Amino acid sequence: MSERVDVVVLGLGVGGEHVAGTLAENGLNVVGIEGRLVGGECPYYACVPTKMMVRAAGLLAEARRVDGMAGHAEVAPDWSPVAARIRDEATDDWNDQVAVDRFTGKGGRFVRGWGRLAGPGRVEVDGTVYEAGRAVVIGTGSAPFVPPIDGLEGTPYWTNRDAVQVKELPESLVVLGGGPVGLELAQSFARFGVRVTVVEMADRLLPAEEPESGELVARVFAADGVDVRAGSGARSVRHDGERFTVALDDGSEVGAERLLVAVGRHCDLAAIGVDTVGLDPSAKFVEVDDRLRAGDKLWAVGDVVGHGAFTHMAMYQGDIVIRDILGQDGPPADYRALPRVTFTDPEIGAVGLTEAQARDQGLDVRTGSTQVPSTARGWIHKAGNDGFIKLVADAGEGVLVGATSAGPTGGEVLGALAVAVHGRVPVEQLRHMIYAYPTIHRGIQDALRQLG
Repeated sequence: MSERVDVVVLGLGVGGEHVAGTLAENGLNVVGIEGRLVGGECPYYACVPTKMMVRAAGLLAEARRVDGMAGHAEVAPDWSPVAARIRDEATDDWNDQVAVDRFTGKGGRFVRGWGRLAGPGRVEVDGTVYEAGRAVVIGTGSAPFVPPIDGLEGTPYWTNRDAVQVKELPESLVVLGGGPVGLELAQSFARFGVRVTVVEMADRLLPAEEPESGELVARVFAADGVDVRAGSGARSVRHDGERFTVALDDGSEVGAERLLVAVGRHCDLAAIGVDTVGLDPSAKFVEVDDRLRAGDKLWAVGDVVGHGAFTHMAMYQGDIVIRDILGQDGPPADYRALPRVTFTDPEIGAVGLTEAQARDQGLDVRTGSTQVPSTARGWIHKAGNDGFIKLVADAGEGVLVGATSAGPTGGEVLGALAVAVHGRVPVEQLRHMIYAYPTIHRGIQDALRQLG
C-alpha cells in the first residue's frame, strides 16, 4: 500500500514538529510520523521538566541563604509539588495529545508509528509507504546512551527519562556523568535532601567547557554536600535488589539506592533505514551540507545532525530546512556562535569556542576574565554570587570567538556575549559600549580590560 504526498517528516521532535507544522501551514501535504511523543525529549523529559526541578531546588537554596542577610528561615523540602507540576503542567502525564492537535490543526496529517526510510523519497510505517514528491526530512532525535559497563544491563538504573518521573525521592543516588544533564539532576536532588555522588570519567566536571566552569561547579557541589568523583570511570555495577554498588577504575566503590546513567546520547541510524538512501547506517550522525541537505530531496534536522543536542539548535536548523524546501532565500547554517547553558546554580552559559579550542585552531588567542563577586551586582547579591565571566578573543581579527558567563544569571548574561560572537563585533567597539550599572553583565567590561 502506498500513498503520494508532498513531504514526509520522520520524527516529530522539536525540529521535526517545527518543520512539519510550518510546511503544512504553507499549504503542503505533509505527513508527520512519530512513534514516541510529539515534541520530543525537551517538553517531556529534558528542558521543561528538569528546569522545573532546578527552579524548585533554587528556591530551597535561596531560602537557606536568608540567614545573615534578611533574618532567619527554616526550610522543609517537599518533592510532591515538584512531581505534580511536572506531571500536570509540563507533560500532561506524558500525554502528547495537545502537541498532536497542534500539528494537525496546522493542516498536517499525523501517523503514530516507527517509520523507516524505504529508498529515495519513500518512508514506510506499519505497511504503508508514503512517497514524498518534494521532501523527506529526518528528525528522529537521540536517546540516552547506556555504556556497556559490566553488570549494568538488567538492573533498574535510571536515565533522565526515569529521573523526571519520580514521585518519591530515593535516600541516595549515584550519577554517572558530569555533563549538563547529570549535574542539573544531581544538584536538584541533592537540594531536596538526597545524598548524591557524581562520577565523571574525565578529570573535571563539564569537560566540554572551560576548566574554570568545572572547577566552579565542583566547589559549589561540595558546599551542597555532593560527593564529586572526577578522573575515574565506572568499571562495574552490582545491584543486590535494594542498592547499587559501583566499582570505579581507581579501585574505590560508591553505593546508593538508585543509579542515574547520564553519560551522553546516541542516534541509531540503522533503525531508520538510512542505508536505503545511500547513507552509512553505522555512522554516529547524518552527514549534511550547510542547508541541512543529506541527499536528493532529503534533509535532516536536530540531534541526528550532530551539531549539538539542543532545542534551540533543532529550531534553528528547522528554519533553514523550511526555507530550503519552500525555495526561500536565507543564510546557510553558521555554528560559530552556538550558545549553551547548564542550568546548575550557578548557571554556566557559554558560546562559541573555549580557549583550548581556539588555540587548537591556531588562533592568536587572548583571554580576559573577571569574577562575578567583584561586579557591582554580584557584590550586592552576596550569598549565591559564585561565578565568572571569561572572554576568548582572536587578537588577529580583533573579535571575540568565545565566552563563558557563569553566575546567578549566567544564561541571561550570555545573550550579550552571543550577539558579540555571532555579529563579530570588534573588541574595540565592545570596550566603548555603555554597560548598565549595577548589573552582573557589566563584568563584561571588566573582562575586556583584561584582554590587554
